[in-house]
Amino acid sequence: MKPRIAIFPGSFDPFTRGHEDVVLRGLKLFDKIIIAIGINSQKQRYFEVELMLEKIRETFRGVDGIDVMAFNELTAEFARKHDAGFLLRGLRNTTDFEFENSIAQINHDLHEELETIFLITSPAFAFISSSIIREVHRYKGNISSYVPYEL
Repeated sequence: MKPRIAIFPGSFDPFTRGHEDVVLRGLKLFDKIIIAIGINSQKQRYFEVELMLEKIRETFRGVDGIDVMAFNELTAEFARKHDAGFLLRGLRNTTDFEFENSIAQINHDLHEELETIFLITSPAFAFISSSIIREVHRYKGNISSYVPYEL
């Protein structure tokens, strides 16, 4: 039987406890999850990709079925190259759904065998967004309860 491989793509700027929650719950559905940091040359990152790769790997050290990597191509092509049949996405609210639904449709059009699976973020983490965490960090606020690693 073919392993069930999912890509969990995102900018992860930064990777939050909400993201961690989606990955850990996703492991109940998939044999392998590739956490994939998309590199967009048009966007200025707050946290360097290399730092986030290191911190995400640190977060899941010792957890079977997790790979962490960066990519700079269409998500559908990245999934095809890694033999992934699924995209894993977390939803905090209906606004997330509207945005993610459009992306899921395009990805399916680009790669017919690619299915997007949405997991509703656990209520304890639904209020956490990377953009808010960046602002708190920028102004020297404590973000330790929002990210699963030390910065």
